[in-house]
Amino acid sequence: MKTNQAPKHPLRVGLFGIGLDTYWPQFAGLKERLEGYLTQVAGKLAKDGVEICNAGLVDSPERAVEAGSYFRRSEVDIVFLHVTTYALSSTVLPVMQRAKVPVVIMNLQPGEAIDYAAFNKLGDRTKMTGDWLAWCSACPVPEIANAFKRAGIDFHQVTGTLLDGDPVWKEVEEWIEAARVAHTMANNRLGLLGHYYNGMLDIYTDLTAQLACFGGHMEILEVEELAAIRRDISQAPVDAKLAEFRASFDIQPDVSEEELLRAARTAVALDQLVEKHRLGSMAYYYMGTGSDENEDVMTSVILGNSLLTGQGVPVAGEYEVKNAQAMKIMDTFGIGGSFTEYYAADFREDVVLLGHDGPGHIKIASSKTKVRPLDVYHGKVGRGLSVEMSVQHGPVTLLSVIEGANGRPEFLVAEGESVPGPILQIGNTNSRYKFPIGARGFMEQWNAHGPAHHCAIGVGHISGKLKKLAALLGIEMQTVC
Repeated sequence: MKTNQAPKHPLRVGLFGIGLDTYWPQFAGLKERLEGYLTQVAGKLAKDGVEICNAGLVDSPERAVEAGSYFRRSEVDIVFLHVTTYALSSTVLPVMQRAKVPVVIMNLQPGEAIDYAAFNKLGDRTKMTGDWLAWCSACPVPEIANAFKRAGIDFHQVTGTLLDGDPVWKEVEEWIEAARVAHTMANNRLGLLGHYYNGMLDIYTDLTAQLACFGGHMEILEVEELAAIRRDISQAPVDAKLAEFRASFDIQPDVSEEELLRAARTAVALDQLVEKHRLGSMAYYYMGTGSDENEDVMTSVILGNSLLTGQGVPVAGEYEVKNAQAMKIMDTFGIGGSFTEYYAADFREDVVLLGHDGPGHIKIASSKTKVRPLDVYHGKVGRGLSVEMSVQHGPVTLLSVIEGANGRPEFLVAEGESVPGPILQIGNTNSRYKFPIGARGFMEQWNAHGPAHHCAIGVGHISGKLKKLAALLGIEMQTVC
């Protein structure tokens, strides 16, 4: 099945260096040396799925206008400004005024320190000045920052050296990763199937505010369309889906063939719905009251939605749009993003218990995800199959997309650890988590920010990347631990 895991166009990264044209006739070889540094930076930024749009060395206001127009025509998502030497802020401001995208100022000198003895032995003070200028990356940064601040242009910074292994390149990598996620969200198509769970006030959200923040498109879907697709499915794709179930899940002995067949038919229909509407994520909930067919469809979606979630199309239950966004963000960062909520604590072990019925991110499960039959979907209509899994043991990050007092989305983030121990074997996703501020501290501090009761959980600690993504989106990020 084809999914909308990657946008149609690659991430486009703008790059330019800056200098001062007055220097070139004064200091032989300086321009070429700085252009060499810019080439090094371009090589470090290049990677699969990233297109580098290099405007070269900008050394005059006229070149700045050209570079800004080039970035705008190229539809770059982010610009890296490599400060190679002193340059006038008038050679920088026009670039970003035209590009109108986030900018990262790269204050990178050639090495850790000037070789003072060798420098002072050059003898010729003109040569000495030319060599000194090649190390002057820090000099114009305050001037550039001043111009950006006064012009209302947000900017970000990294500081370090051009050397391999410098920690600055991890920072640069995180900025590129954050830009890639922002780019994916801006091109994502989020399907909305059904309606909100009646009375869950915390999950209601302003769809326009979500689009204004993240971009993308929201496709309102009819359950009747899914039912109609399911009605016309032939047996061959159903048999193939049954084989996929057996390969992907640990199907328990008390699961009936009838329920597996029902879930497989619905899973095939879900695949076709996703492909038809080119969806990259989905939120769903529907009771189907008064329609036996609709109820039959909606009580058999969990296995299919779990497969979709593991294939780059995260699916959030209970029509939790904000959490579908959080899950897509986490999945695009490559760390999963399983739909979950905390429901209790084990104060003896100082752990928080998190889980949920419905879909799970099977790619981050600690073992093969079990399929169990449920005689009742608690709080919901019907019965059917469900998934039981625990998240891989080790570091984890929790992300909730919350709404601030002004209605603008924000990030709420916590880092902890998934730890081994007994879980409830009730056919739900279920895991145990430790937090550096303890179970009591975590729950109270998390609640203090007023999140919805769902969140997305992924493996690994990525709060640094999430902070950069929040900065690119222009939103606040609250960190609990």
